[in-house]
Amino acid sequence: MTGSESPTASQKIVNSWNEWDTLRHVIVGVADGCCIPPSEPASEPKIPTDSDMRGMHGPRPAETVEKANAQLDNLARVLEERGVKVDRPTPLNFSQAIATPDWETGSMFGCMPPRDVILTVGNEMLEATMSYRSRWFEYLCYRPLLKAYYEQDPNMRHEAAPKPRLTDASYKKDYLSDDITMEERLRMVAAKDFLTTEEEPLFDAADVLRFGRDLVVQHGFTTNLKGIDWLSRHFPNHRVHAVDFPGDAYPIHIDATFTPLRPGLILNNPERRLPDEQRAFFHRNDWEIIDAARPMHNSPPPLCYSSVWLSMNILMVDPKTVCVEETETAQMEQFDKLGFEVLPVPFRDAYPFGGALHCATTDVYRDGDCEDYFPKG
Repeated sequence: MTGSESPTASQKIVNSWNEWDTLRHVIVGVADGCCIPPSEPASEPKIPTDSDMRGMHGPRPAETVEKANAQLDNLARVLEERGVKVDRPTPLNFSQAIATPDWETGSMFGCMPPRDVILTVGNEMLEATMSYRSRWFEYLCYRPLLKAYYEQDPNMRHEAAPKPRLTDASYKKDYLSDDITMEERLRMVAAKDFLTTEEEPLFDAADVLRFGRDLVVQHGFTTNLKGIDWLSRHFPNHRVHAVDFPGDAYPIHIDATFTPLRPGLILNNPERRLPDEQRAFFHRNDWEIIDAARPMHNSPPPLCYSSVWLSMNILMVDPKTVCVEETETAQMEQFDKLGFEVLPVPFRDAYPFGGALHCATTDVYRDGDCEDYFPKG
């Protein structure tokens, strides 16, 4: 299947078992209508006290949306030139207030980061629970695409995790004060004292990495242990492994911390090292874990939730080819020395809308089958 072919009713539309096999079909997000949502229990502790995001909410400025969409459209073109079919989500009116019987909030978020919402495992596309109230309805942006895949592919599974209630019971009250030191914050995350409680299963799709038969899931601010247990029950033929990164003061999504590149090789954020007892699982199976190159920037772009370590939030096009943000020259040099073909992609204008290249995409189809990359358990 290439980007120029039209799918037929008998085609296999959905298939993706890992993060690196040859990409054939992908969803790339759009920035239209994206908002900075009002403060809510899930968001306050995740925004650094010195961030320009503090106290901000409302639609993002039109000129920033235009710049972000230009870079997203360019990413789509880069992938299409490599023979990848690209689909785009359908934005909602994100500026409208939303509510359930339990809560209401002043706006939604957006649909730039598909990776946060949709998890593809084999022939299944799973809508995550999400842990932000503002993102509760975000799955609707992807429903037209998932409906089409389901109609075209008789083996495609469209699943949705149980929608959480997200009452105040799902979050620890007064979790962090503004005057907490970084040392105190790091001690809390090292002790796995996270924002979310175990009231109900919670997970964001961007906390999950796919290694064939094995799923590696970050336990942190956006995914709790009940969410990891739910994934383990939902995928009974997979082995699900919980990991955490004590050096990450804001443990939100795994893909700027731990990035598999090809079988046997993983990039790890040197400031957020995988603990030795968890690292042993990979070493026992002859996987090499190397430190990522340092970012080229000392701060994120304005009004950006993410850290400078979006430098390692890359997209594997195939086991030998990688998309990297064009200003991250140290990261590109590291990949070049590792033998990868590097595709520089301008993307910093899109960062504030939900992350970098991995965040901005979610797989529909990659070549390959469900392999066992960890035979030694």
